[in-house]
Amino acid sequence: MLSMITGLLALAVAYVLTVGIAKSSAGNARMQEIAGYIHEGAMAFLYREYKYLAVFIVVVAVLISAFLHVSTAICFVSGAIFSILTGYFGMIAATKANVRTAEAARGGIAPALKIAFSGGAVMGLGVVGLGVIGLSACYFIFDQNIDIVTGFGLGASSIALFARVSGGIYTKAGDVGADHVGKVEAGIPEDDPRNPAVIADNVGDNVGDVAGMGADLFESYVGAIISALTLGAVIFKHGEGIEFVFMLIIAGIIASIIGVIYARSSNSENPQAALNNGTYVAGILVIIAAGFLSNSIFGNLNAFYAIISGLIVGMIIGKITEIYTSADYASVQKIAKQSETGPATTIISGLAVGMYSTFFPVIFICIGVLIAFFVMGGATNSDMGIFGISLAAVGMLSTTGLTVAVDAYGPISDNAGGIAEMSELPHEVREITDKLDSVGNTTAAIGKGFAIGSAALTALALFSAYAQTVELKSMDLLNPVTLVGLFVGATLPFVFGAMTMESVGKAAFEMIEEVRHQFRTIPGLLEGTGKADYRRCVDISTAAALHEMMLPGILAIVSPLLMGMLFGVEALGGMIAGAVASGVLVAILMANAGGAWDNAKKYIETGAHGGKGSDAHKAAVTGDTVGDPFKDTSGPAMNILIKLMTIVSLVFAPLLAKYGGILLGFMK
Repeated sequence: MLSMITGLLALAVAYVLTVGIAKSSAGNARMQEIAGYIHEGAMAFLYREYKYLAVFIVVVAVLISAFLHVSTAICFVSGAIFSILTGYFGMIAATKANVRTAEAARGGIAPALKIAFSGGAVMGLGVVGLGVIGLSACYFIFDQNIDIVTGFGLGASSIALFARVSGGIYTKAGDVGADHVGKVEAGIPEDDPRNPAVIADNVGDNVGDVAGMGADLFESYVGAIISALTLGAVIFKHGEGIEFVFMLIIAGIIASIIGVIYARSSNSENPQAALNNGTYVAGILVIIAAGFLSNSIFGNLNAFYAIISGLIVGMIIGKITEIYTSADYASVQKIAKQSETGPATTIISGLAVGMYSTFFPVIFICIGVLIAFFVMGGATNSDMGIFGISLAAVGMLSTTGLTVAVDAYGPISDNAGGIAEMSELPHEVREITDKLDSVGNTTAAIGKGFAIGSAALTALALFSAYAQTVELKSMDLLNPVTLVGLFVGATLPFVFGAMTMESVGKAAFEMIEEVRHQFRTIPGLLEGTGKADYRRCVDISTAAALHEMMLPGILAIVSPLLMGMLFGVEALGGMIAGAVASGVLVAILMANAGGAWDNAKKYIETGAHGGKGSDAHKAAVTGDTVGDPFKDTSGPAMNILIKLMTIVSLVFAPLLAKYGGILLGFMK
């Protein structure tokens, strides 16, 4: 009950922030007109997406009811609906905050930061509020049966994958079209109102980086909690594990609320410092609460140490991500330097940065796993050690409310800059929004790194819960069936990445052709006397995103079921292991290479290596164009892929344990 009250408190704070945003000035008529285009396009996309997803939800719910249990199907539908609601509420707040951030920027950085961050905080607090309310309701309504509650996680993961993929395709189709034809071919500035793709680009920031990202971290948050609850229920017979997990997430939500308030109250002219300070406050509060809870519930600090390992690893991964993607460091500056010799060297150096960037995050994830395992007594009780790993994942995601707020602030600031440009506000306003956006690029990259790190820990904990359910004590890598599962699993992230990259390529091709067509055929468009047909470009992005999102989603859901039914539970275990190992690496590579290419372009635009319009800048724009689907479509969706495959295996584990291995039976 206390967890539900805390969730309602988070939603209440989100509502107060929404009211505060709405009361702020929305600027002049031109600003409101442009913001209206963005809001209309974003909400129209969501409505159409939800119609597609409604069919999927009904079909899967019927299958779960038929093969598992009606209660599991109800939890599945609840998880899907709550995930949808987080995206919907976050989108409303973001599309209100963008224009008001642009208007507030007339008064300086501090007031603009306050509104942009408030918009992101609505999304963040909505994620944790709805997540804990939904999970708690399912847990208590269905007699604390964790096997049934896993359906909630399956619903959240399914919607997250579709939202991330469709949002990523949408935003990158608009972004690539706007950048390639506008910047490179026509030589006009970013967010120039003459560019027909500019509204689609700004709408895409919302559907991809707000709704999609919100659904992503909602799924991560829910998945981590479910893995810890599942293992806690098995290991602790008197409910201590369950009690500890619920109390920890309550502490995390309260810490996130305090961190949001602290960051909003800052009048600093340094937005990065304000956001960092809020994050540090929330993290310190969770550390204090974890120590108290560990000692009072378990009588020792073992769980506290496991949680600390997750928090520290999350912060280290965030810092490593910043080092590889920020223009303040050598990696991005090297890509900018390489751009002087053309697009080929830009691509080569960016890929090298992405590949290098996988090493240290994986090393620290491994260190975190080992520490969490052994401090909980894994040397003598492996089940306790695995529970420690699940606590590390929960610890890493305990301040999700603030993490999402910091992440969602970025696209709001980006939109604010676009509105300022298209409304022809004073140059000083655009400078302020650009500074906010630059910080947002770094926070977004850190948020992606954080999500990938938590995905690895959560997937490992969910995998352990699956092994417990099917009574899989070990896997024999010398068994060719297990080895086949391992190789197939390792291949799937590459196939998934190819599908999503190709989808962006198709949509971008159509968008580029449309922008070129309008430049050729609309009289006076480039001269500023004609008016672009924004709606046509929005329609291209919407249709492409909805059409192309289905196959990757189906791949993630059907693959583990086929492997388990045909080859058995051990082969499926190999498949999950392969997918997690390669998926984490591919996700880090794509996210960091894309972020590095983006910031190399921005670094050149500050005047380095010839500045805007130079050959180096044109090469960097090409690198950024390639990196866009890397960092905003395929990369972020990769961590959802590995968790969705794992939770599908966990939910259907009883069925697979009973009927799996059909093909092996025939072969014998």
